[in-house]
Amino acid sequence: MKYFLTIFAVVLFHFSGSAQNKSKDEMDVANRVETLRQAMIDADGAKLKELTSAGLSYGHSNGNVQNQAVFVEKITNGESDFVTIEFQNQTIEIVGDNAIVRHNLVAHTKDGGIDKDIKIGIMLVWQKQKNKWLLIARQAYKLPTT
Repeated sequence: MKYFLTIFAVVLFHFSGSAQNKSKDEMDVANRVETLRQAMIDADGAKLKELTSAGLSYGHSNGNVQNQAVFVEKITNGESDFVTIEFQNQTIEIVGDNAIVRHNLVAHTKDGGIDKDIKIGIMLVWQKQKNKWLLIARQAYKLPTT
């Protein structure tokens, strides 16, 4: 019986430690996602570059794919001008040193001076590199109409 209790205590300790780490990672990723949202609204190129990997693959719902330099440039030069951004129904799944974030992006843009409201689905892939979460991939997709 003593042996069983020792094994149970070790297993319980292991899983409670993993749950704590996972929730810290989820919180860290959620904070990075929020910082990305604000940096996109503020057109903060330095912050956008800091949050993203040099090898970023940034996919739009129309099929266009940008690298890090083009993504940052289009935001900072106002070509892609986010007035507001809200993330809805966000989920975060930690898989090793990667995080998969899904949400609906609801935004008001003023691209080229033209007001537009958008609602699209987003999947972000973040990777923990040197103890810091970096966005390595993003894919937007059209939501089904109901």
